[in-house]
Parts: sequence; structure tokens; C-alpha cells
Amino acid sequence: MRTVRLTCGVKLSDKVACEELRNRLGLEDVTVLQCSRLRWYSRVLRKDDSEWVKKCMDFMVEGVRPRDRPKRTCVGRLLC
Repeated sequence: MRTVRLTCGVKLSDKVACEELRNRLGLEDVTVLQCSRLRWYSRVLRKDDSEWVKKCMDFMVEGVRPRDRPKRTCVGRLLC
């Protein structure tokens, strides 16, 4: 919702409802997006084990994550 508010130029203190902001931009509701994501997930589960999409679900990255906070990028600076 942060990017929607930034796009509309609305602050949290303006107390504009999320539904109104989505209507301004013509965005779909979150539940519609979640349903389509679940539909895609069920298709991936039904695929052969040899398909690359199915292999990506079981992919394990080697190594460890650093303990520190991630480095800030230019995108991160714009949103903060």
C-alpha cells in the first residue's frame, strides 16, 4: 500500500481509505490476486518433476546469509 499512497500523493495522515486509492488507480483487490497466485501454484504442482518450474520449487541456495542488515540500494533510499 505504500507505493499506492506514493503514486496518489496521499499521506497516512490524510486518512484516505485503501479501497478508494485502489479505485483511483484501477487496481484489483488483493484477494483476486491471491486466487490467481494459488491457481498458478496448483498448475506447478501438477507438472512433471522434470519441468524447470517444478525444479525451482525445491531449489536450495548454498551458503549462508550475512547477519548484518542488507545494503541499501537507490530504490531503498527513495522509499525511506
